[in-house]
Order: sequence, then structure tokens, then C-alpha cells
Amino acid sequence: MELIKRLVTFILIITLLGSLSACGSKTYSKKNNEKKGSKEIYRTLDEIKEDGTVNIGVFSDKNPFGYVDENGDYQGYDVYFAERLAKDMGVKINYVSTEAANRIEYLKTGKVDIILANFTVTDERKEEVDFALPYMNVSLGVASRSDNIIKSLDSLGKDDTVIVISGTTAENYMINNYPDVKLQKFDSYATAKEAFENGTGVAWANDNTEVIAFSLQNKGYTAGIPNLGSNDTIAPAVTKGNETLLEWINKDIKKLREEKFFHKAYDKTLAGTYGNEYKKSIVAESREKE
Repeated sequence: MELIKRLVTFILIITLLGSLSACGSKTYSKKNNEKKGSKEIYRTLDEIKEDGTVNIGVFSDKNPFGYVDENGDYQGYDVYFAERLAKDMGVKINYVSTEAANRIEYLKTGKVDIILANFTVTDERKEEVDFALPYMNVSLGVASRSDNIIKSLDSLGKDDTVIVISGTTAENYMINNYPDVKLQKFDSYATAKEAFENGTGVAWANDNTEVIAFSLQNKGYTAGIPNLGSNDTIAPAVTKGNETLLEWINKDIKKLREEKFFHKAYDKTLAGTYGNEYKKSIVAESREKE
């Protein structure tokens, strides 16, 4: 009986050690490839091509840039660009709906290969992700109701509330430049728009392309401040250190610029909202050094 107990104990110890050893190592598939010396998880260009599908993060509620239409299909300027990237890469697309606050997280954890979700290039974000060449110009803007147009943030009263979306440059700008202004924060564009339409806040601060589009698409609203803060750019982003994918995207963007692809993309997806008035200011050619 004692011998049987010892044998059982020995077997349990061996099993436990095997389990601990397994926990200490990790087998990575090509879809979840953690690079040595880095905490980021990403797939190289070759791995994406071998898999045959690229995972691209886009907005699902930001018309006309990234949204889901009545048929359940992704549409918009970012999506039009994404389709061309995938075609040039020779792969299919798996769209991943993202919100502003989780764009960086989705890249770091390997949930997406590329972010094409109106991602403004900032020095802070460059520390966490790698940006490709820009494809759009942007600054901030402020929309308000037409019966109470806000033309300057300095005119806000102490009880006035401004809507912002968490994780956006608008949120950071308001915190850094107008710390005394009350902010009502939302996680998604859809909830922010709904709250604004239902009477929350006296104004909505966001990318000027978004607030201008909102004002043009919704009667009773005006982009009283069409330009706020610095002039910035929007670019595709990949996981920090994913050099092969970044290099390929940059080469493709240069080719697309030569064929005026982004002008065509504007005509197909944005002209219906903005007309031709904003085409020159929105389409990025080569604001940054290449």
C-alpha cells in the first residue's frame, strides 16, 4: 500500500512539473507571433500574405470615414483605402470594428495588423505605434447648435459642457488647453452624436472633418469653430517594430499618390458630404518628409 502511495505521489509531481514547464514556454502560431525582445504581438508582411487575410481596424460608426451601412457592409474613405491596400497586397480583409480608445491596444495585442481609423499622428502615439505616410489632413473643430453657435471656447460659461470622445486628440487638447472647461466623455462616436442630438453639452469638440460633416448632415448644427489647434495628419498605423509591413505600406502609399488615388477616394466617399470645397484641405499629398 505504501509503495502505491509513493508511485501516485511521484506521478503527480512529474505531471505538475510538466504543466509548469508548459506554462513557462509558449508556442506561437503565425497569427500570434510575439517577437523576441518585445512585448508587442504582430504578423510580418510575409506572414499576412501566407495567411491570405489582413486584419484592419476601422470605425463602424464614423460616417463618412468608416461606418457600417444598412446592408451590414463597411463603407467610407478609410474603408475605400483599406480595400485598395488589401488588393495590392493580394489578400482578403477581415474588418475589426474599433473605438478611438482601443486603437493602440488592438495593435499591441495583435488583434489587428493595421489601423485605418482616422488615427491622427502625434509624438505621444509615435512612442507606442509606428505610423506610415499620411493620407489625410486634419485639425480639430467644434460643432454647436445653430441657435447658440460657439465661435470661441473662451466664451464658454462655467456650467457649459463640451462633448469629447475618449482617446482622441480633442480630449487631450481640451484637457491641456482648457482645463477648467467641463467635459462629457463618451467611448464611441455613435454615443457622442446621440447625446449631443439629445441635448447634452453646448458643443462637441472632435476632428474638424467629423464636426463639419456632422453639421452638414444634420440640420440645426453649425461648425462654429472649423479649425482649432494645430494642423495634423492622419496615417495608417502598425504595431511598433513591424518594419516589413510598414515599409510595404509606405511604398504603396507613394504609388497611390502618383495615380491620384486619394483624390478618387475623396470623390467616391466624401464629395457627397463635403462637395469639392474641402477636397484640397482634406487629401494629404506629402506634408511629412518621406
